[in-house]
Amino acid sequence: MSEDGNRTLHYDEFYGSLPAMRARFDKRARRDAFAGTTDEDFTAWRRESRRTLTELLGLDRMEKAPTDARIDGRVTIPASDGAPEIVREHVVIQVEPGIYMTLYLLIPERSVVKSGSVNAPQVYLALPGHMGAGKESIAGRAEIPAVADSIRQFNYDYGLRLARMGYIVACPDCRGFGERRDEDRRSDSEEDFLNSTCFQLSHMAEGLGETVCGMCTWDAMRLMDYLAERGREEGWQTDAFGCVGFSGGGMQTLWTAAMDDRVTIAVISGYLYGYRDSLLVLNSNCSCNYIPRLWEHFDMGDVASLIAPRRLFVQSCRDDHLNGPRGLDNVREQLDIVRAAYRLFDAEDRLTHDIREGGHCFHPEILDALL
Repeated sequence: MSEDGNRTLHYDEFYGSLPAMRARFDKRARRDAFAGTTDEDFTAWRRESRRTLTELLGLDRMEKAPTDARIDGRVTIPASDGAPEIVREHVVIQVEPGIYMTLYLLIPERSVVKSGSVNAPQVYLALPGHMGAGKESIAGRAEIPAVADSIRQFNYDYGLRLARMGYIVACPDCRGFGERRDEDRRSDSEEDFLNSTCFQLSHMAEGLGETVCGMCTWDAMRLMDYLAERGREEGWQTDAFGCVGFSGGGMQTLWTAAMDDRVTIAVISGYLYGYRDSLLVLNSNCSCNYIPRLWEHFDMGDVASLIAPRRLFVQSCRDDHLNGPRGLDNVREQLDIVRAAYRLFDAEDRLTHDIREGGHCFHPEILDALL
């Protein structure tokens, strides 16, 4: 019997599935990896890969609808320490028929205007990860005690930091976060407030041939549609966008930049590593990471290489547990795939790998390289 008061049974041996799943991954994975030798080959491969990914993500099942944008309120954040005054708008837009995105739009008094340079956008998407109450941490709502703790732990206020640098910044709630939480987490408890309904959303989506990754990618693209519409009226630069995200926000940045060329600068922090170690072996990660049959076609480096030759910053922490049991080796292998794509365009200088000490955390120093 077991040591637990003889109420359970001790097994000397277990017969789990992970070893066989690893072997299956090794046998089947990455069958659609790039195999060409020129930038023309790569351009054709990217076109075909995006078609495959559109189907895998379920983007072909998404439905367009008028944005029907409305601004529910405005708050002014005073200027301080040389940073400009910022107007924070609460905005609601429609991303699919009957499906709405809530966001904060941070508009600094003196915005950075760099027209004519596709590598220097004026408007950024700052996409949220887990355990930060969606847009609240990203927009720097440190007056909320639970949010202040998340900001201190992860440096989660990168949306506000970008606005203080002079950029116009959209800080959205992605699906299942913040004001977009589904029924199971709509209480005001701190756990529900900070967390998300990714698990429930993933289960709802899979039976409809959709994915959480696909939903978030679609929503980010629809957000750019809204920002472009509004930007034409406001005089903003709308032919290029930047995108920054940490952890789950890094996942969204990866997919949005990979699938939409309007993103000309991408900053992916705490999220670029091989699927085998980080999502198969570490199989307790959030449901939002998983896309049926993806691994048969591509690894994460293949997806990230679709961003080439646009500007890409990847930030990794040396002791981040999400890197998997092999640590940075698992990251570097995927960066080698990405770097090979950039080399085809003679654009290796547009790919930066920023390695920081410590665990899973955003390091805001990387934002200085955007100026």
